[in-house]
Amino acid sequence: MNVSNYGTPLRLANEGKITLYGPEGFEGMRRAGHLAAEALDLVAEHIRPGVTTEFIDQFVFSFAMQHGVVPATLNYRGYPKSCCISLNHVVCHGIPGSRTLIDGDILNVDVTFIVDGWHGDSSRMYTAGHISRKAERLIEVTYEAMMRGIDIIKPGATVGDIGYAIQKYAESERCSVVRDFCGHGVGLVFHDKPNILHYGTPGEGPVLEAGMIFTVEPMINLGKAHVKMLSDGWTAVTRDRSLSAQFEHTVGVTPTGVEVFTLSPRGWHKPPYPPQL
Repeated sequence: MNVSNYGTPLRLANEGKITLYGPEGFEGMRRAGHLAAEALDLVAEHIRPGVTTEFIDQFVFSFAMQHGVVPATLNYRGYPKSCCISLNHVVCHGIPGSRTLIDGDILNVDVTFIVDGWHGDSSRMYTAGHISRKAERLIEVTYEAMMRGIDIIKPGATVGDIGYAIQKYAESERCSVVRDFCGHGVGLVFHDKPNILHYGTPGEGPVLEAGMIFTVEPMINLGKAHVKMLSDGWTAVTRDRSLSAQFEHTVGVTPTGVEVFTLSPRGWHKPPYPPQL
């Protein structure tokens, strides 16, 4: 694959190859990513003790309907809700329901909107009431780990470089990196190549090229990295019931570095968000 392809909107036809997108693709992803980030900004205003996760999901659904877009998770492979909400020891893919937030909860809200065919995928951590210092620290470490991975991205770097940067930092802070789930290519397809592991060895894995679009979404645990699936077939939890956190951005590789499509319009990148100050 040649970096010169960046100048044209190209989807590689050969099965197994990584999709490269041109300027039209990047513009589509800016629109989709901005809308997902806008929704996550507004979600922050509703996170407090006494609110159910179902209420948050309904808010995300209503936001999507008001903007004429589709929540990508709704009915995706049988998933029943418009977003994923993962509380405390839930690692990812928590299904919203009747659970009421209580003081001290931490939660990840993961939103993907399909905007004119483009998938804007992002997640952010939130806190309900007053959280423990260990939970606060986990959130800080997880956000920093994601950003260290993103800072590595440029043509010529590898997927292993991203994973190594995340793993090295998280483990230096005495946290563990979940290995059962990874980031993924995204664009006109919800889940595409390449897989973005959040651990790895420098120089290994696919080489990054301008036009690649994917997510970086590390899941970091306070305890051990092991997870297990619940009987609903979706919800993943830490085996040792330790707290878990996750942040997610959708990014594109540019000729000179990286563009983040899902930055918060309000600058609310991690908690505490202004409504809670």
